[in-house]
Order: sequence, then C-alpha cells, then structure tokens
Amino acid sequence: MTAARTGNRPFRFSREQYYRLGELGFFDGKRVERIHGEIVEMSPIGWPHIVGCRKTAELLEELFAGVAWVSRNEQPIALADSDPQPDVLVVPGRFEDYSNHPTTAWLVVEVSDTTLTRDTTIKAEMYAAAGIADYWVLDLNHRELLVFRDPATRPDGAAEYRTRLAFDASQSVSPLAAPTASVRVADLLP
Repeated sequence: MTAARTGNRPFRFSREQYYRLGELGFFDGKRVERIHGEIVEMSPIGWPHIVGCRKTAELLEELFAGVAWVSRNEQPIALADSDPQPDVLVVPGRFEDYSNHPTTAWLVVEVSDTTLTRDTTIKAEMYAAAGIADYWVLDLNHRELLVFRDPATRPDGAAEYRTRLAFDASQSVSPLAAPTASVRVADLLP
C-alpha cells in the first residue's frame, strides 16, 4: 500500500541530511539519488547502458572541448529539492571552476533501458523545473533519442517541457549549446 493511500507522507531529506547519511555509510553498496527529497534506489547498470553512456559522453567531450566539462560518472547536479545523478552532464566552464556540485547544466542526458517512464516523467519535470534548457533521453530499447526543450511552468505550478522531439537512429540533432554541431543518434547507441 502506498503512502498516499494510507494517508502517510514520505519523509523528505534535505541535501545536508542526504550527504550526511552517505558519509555515515548508509548507502554503501547501493546506487541512490535524492529526488524531491526522497532517497530513491537506482537500477543496476547493464552493459548496453554502460556503452550508451560512454559513447554519449565521449562524443559530447569532443563537441564541448574547451568550453564545458562533461561528467560521465553519474555525478550529482544540485537542484532545489533533488540531487539526481544523470548519466551524462554537460556543464559550462571547467570542473575546477566549481567549489561544489553544479546547480545547472547546458545539457542533461539520461540513458534509458529500464527507466524510460521515470526519465520521461518525473525526471523531465524535475529538469524542466530547474530550467535545464536541453534534456535528452537515449532510449536504448526503441533505439531513439528523445529531446526535451522549452521548459515552462504550467498554470497548476508544475513544470514541463513544451517541446518533445524523437529522433531515430538515422537522424541527427544539435545541442542547444552547440547549434552548429550535429550529433548522429546512431553514434550514441550501443
């Protein structure tokens, strides 16, 4: 039975509490991230996911060399009430320019083989609320790249992307932060 059905509310952890629990070893041997204050266990990583992450990161590292750094080790981005660990993150400047986790990015990429629904709903809303202008989901099962752009706030206060595009393996897309570049979807897929 869910918390909503029982009237119970989940406990929301602050960023400080979340990192303190990590320091104390509560998450040893687990892959977790903080989403809307809740600590969520992440799916195990399969080989196609690893290959998709690596190919995407390497291509983006070449594309953004000298102007941005690409995190490909699931490093957190510090958002209002969340500390998601995207598969690939393109952050302006050099990593040495930051004294803590970045709070924004030029491009966030999630590689999805088992988490497509979560990546296209909860995570899309979270990144839109943070004003991330360019959010990509590499859908390994359907061999396509979903591109979310134009973050906005709806009248009900929730955030969403007004533009959602799908590119198949034969197509190319340009990151908003590098509009003259062309990324072939096939080059990202395992």
